[in-house]
Amino acid sequence: MEQVLLLNITYEPLRVINWKKAITLLMLRKVEVLEEYGREIHSVSFAIKLPSVIRLLNLVKRPKDPIKFSRQNIYSRDKYRCQYCGKQFPSEELTYDHVKPKYRGGKTRWTNIVTCCIGCNRKKGGHTPREAGMKLVRKPTRPTWLPALKITIGFKQVPQSWRDYLYWNVELIE
Repeated sequence: MEQVLLLNITYEPLRVINWKKAITLLMLRKVEVLEEYGREIHSVSFAIKLPSVIRLLNLVKRPKDPIKFSRQNIYSRDKYRCQYCGKQFPSEELTYDHVKPKYRGGKTRWTNIVTCCIGCNRKKGGHTPREAGMKLVRKPTRPTWLPALKITIGFKQVPQSWRDYLYWNVELIE
């Protein structure tokens, strides 16, 4: 059945939810309906048009640091390129590397982890890049993009009613 676009009170897209969750939020008076589908759902005592876009009536605050430290976000930050040889790889051919090895006090954080191909990871071993005779393509930093604000909608056709609420930071894949 239909999916529903959930917006924050600020009209910022938050996520896509199923229609049952949308009806529950509506009955609890936590949302307002901005757009509807042409279909109706019926109960014994009432009928209601199926919501297409709903907006929360209370603000959902974003965490101060919405950038989750994860393998996928490390690969994304480094654009799936080994930070030693500079070649791009599919994720299954990548790993991550501690620039300053852990056994030497290197921490697992944005500024010490880089995307690395398996070959370069073996070559570097437990050394620093300098000791291994390797150079970093780019110094690792905390990303500035906000993946928590990015929604990827994987539908063949995005409902027309959503288009006014989707901003440039929403990726539509077909």
